[in-house]
Amino acid sequence: MKAKEVKPINFIYFNTRSKISELGRFVGIMARELHRDAVLNDLEITGPVYWNYHDFNGNPEHEFNLEIALPIAEIPEQYVGKFQLKRTDPFYCVAYVHDGSWFDLSTSYGKIMTFMEERSVMPISVNREMYINMDFKNPEANVTEIQVGISKEAYVRITTAKGQQVTMSVP
Repeated sequence: MKAKEVKPINFIYFNTRSKISELGRFVGIMARELHRDAVLNDLEITGPVYWNYHDFNGNPEHEFNLEIALPIAEIPEQYVGKFQLKRTDPFYCVAYVHDGSWFDLSTSYGKIMTFMEERSVMPISVNREMYINMDFKNPEANVTEIQVGISKEAYVRITTAKGQQVTMSVP
């Protein structure tokens, strides 16, 4: 587990309102559509699929904004595809790599939240999941980096120790 600054990223993305219980309808489908649109519009894909959660609080009944996004090299001047494009701001977060089934993601989120509570760091209601490896036939092979957003001030406070980046270990 570590606190980190994710530099700005260019994304092609799908945007919708959703609840936790409704997420399954987007799995696999939107990633494929984003890849297809990026290729059709000659956009260079530069990374794995991200799911960005805005106004997310973990409550299963709470509706939040979901962006399913694919990093691209640059934002073209003209784009005629079916999705939206944007460049993000820097993103400060506590990040943890989850190995295995997505059904167990809540355990990893719990580790992050415990780490943050112990350091009096509040989340900013923006989370990301970066899908490093997606294996629908063997879910134990999934690799997902969870990024829970924090303020820049909290990032500086928990990462500075004599001017050095601190990486935290978690069981």
